[in-house]
Amino acid sequence: MEKISTFIAHARAELHKVIFPTKVQVRQAFLAVVLVVTVISIFLALVDLMMSSIVSTVL
Repeated sequence: MEKISTFIAHARAELHKVIFPTKVQVRQAFLAVVLVVTVISIFLALVDLMMSSIVSTVL
């Protein structure tokens, strides 16, 4: 039982050391991820369109 209480005490001590992001940082990271995913999706859609048109022209 002492090991469990020691573990919980150490876990709480480590949790106090964590620096959580602010709302502004979370919003900036979210927007960056959405922007990168959108750009990559558009790029892949264009590559797919080009490849399908090339294949349909050859066949």
